[in-house]
Amino acid sequence: MALLGTAERHYERSAHDHTTPIGVLHQLVVRWGDAERTTSRRAFRRWCDGVAVVDVQARTFAEYWDRQNETALIGDGPLWVVLGDSTAQGLGATSPLHGYVGQVADALNHRSDRPWRILNLSRAGAQAAHVLHDQLSRLDALGVEPDLVTCGIGSNDILGTAPKKVHGNLRALIQRLPSSSVVMDLLLPDRFWAIGGLCTPYVAGINRTIHRAAAERGLPVAELSRHVRPPWRGKLAPDLFHPNDRGYQPLANALLAALPATLARSTQASGLRGPSASSR
Repeated sequence: MALLGTAERHYERSAHDHTTPIGVLHQLVVRWGDAERTTSRRAFRRWCDGVAVVDVQARTFAEYWDRQNETALIGDGPLWVVLGDSTAQGLGATSPLHGYVGQVADALNHRSDRPWRILNLSRAGAQAAHVLHDQLSRLDALGVEPDLVTCGIGSNDILGTAPKKVHGNLRALIQRLPSSSVVMDLLLPDRFWAIGGLCTPYVAGINRTIHRAAAERGLPVAELSRHVRPPWRGKLAPDLFHPNDRGYQPLANALLAALPATLARSTQASGLRGPSASSR
């Protein structure tokens, strides 16, 4: 993990950390990659190589966002703070800017006459507890007033955290989010791998908690559960877990669909005069 550099200094492992299933898989592939490559099953070998590629992305993409964060903090213009996990980092895409954050940033910049600054505090493998105890604390310590905050978290909690803890962490997290926040619910894993259908009712229950907690705060919800649907073919990265460029498009669409009211407030506060600011 030496390539993480600054990212590791920003995020220290704590008692709230849990090793996620995909994280374990990444570690095993990197550690035992040579042994796995002796198998005669080519498809399995390609998949293992794909997992290893995304594992490298977890480090290099973190470095990219760390550099971007430094620029964002000293720049000018409306500020978007991103909280979340590997999807907020853009893992699986061909570059960090081809994930949903980059795609939404392109749309925001077309709507305004001043480029948006992106402060991406997300971390690959993060769970709700990480955002609650680490990412939000980092945001508070910066003493900045974001024009927009987005939070997409919970997928890594599905198999990595006890159900009661998942719901409690999400409720506590949403209670602490700034008033300029948009919360993202979870995509429903219908027909995703063999266990997708079995997990869907549980994920739907988590989404109900997200929607109720957001409604109590008056925060909009980006409905990944409605926009991101099967079939999954052609939308997945080589690890067959993260989205690819095309797979991130419906995530970006879900977030954009939830933004107008929030942007109307934030662009007005920032003095933006983009053509769509008057039409929203």
